[in-house]
Amino acid sequence: MSGLAKRGRGLYFEEFEIGKKILSAGRTVTETDIVAFAGLSGDYNQIHTDEQYSARTPYGKRIAHGLLGLSIASGLAVQTGFLEGTVLFFREIDEWKFVKPIFIGDTIHVEMEVLETKAMSRMGGGLVVVGMDIKNQDDETTMKGKWKVLVASEGS
Repeated sequence: MSGLAKRGRGLYFEEFEIGKKILSAGRTVTETDIVAFAGLSGDYNQIHTDEQYSARTPYGKRIAHGLLGLSIASGLAVQTGFLEGTVLFFREIDEWKFVKPIFIGDTIHVEMEVLETKAMSRMGGGLVVVGMDIKNQDDETTMKGKWKVLVASEGS
C-alpha cells in the first residue's frame, strides 16, 4: 500500500452537487467553552464572563462569544466528514450575520447547503460555496452566511 494516497471520507470537487444538504450533529455550549475561549482569545468582554453585568443587558444573562459559535460550527461541519481529506483550504467567509445570541446550555447544529461550484483546475480542484445556517435547539438561526472552500479534484 505504500505510495497510495489514503482518501478520507470527504467528497471530491466533482462530487459536490448544487442543492446538496448536509446536517451536522448537535453540540451543547457550556460555561467551560466560554471560559476557555475567553482565555484562548483574550476576549474577556463582560457580556461573556460577568453574570452580574450580563443580568443588566437586554439578554439578561451571559452569551457565548460570536466567534466561539463560529468555531464550534466549524468543528461540527468538519465532523460530518464531507470535507475530510479533500479540502485544500478554507478560502473565505462571506455575508456572515450574527442573528441571535447563543446562551450557555444551548445546543447548536449546522445546516449546510451547496450553493455554487466553480472549477479551478490550476489549483487542483474547485471552489465550493456552502450556505451555513447555525441553529439552536428551538430551530432558530443564531448565525448564518457562506463559506468558500477549495476542494481537491478526484484526479489530483
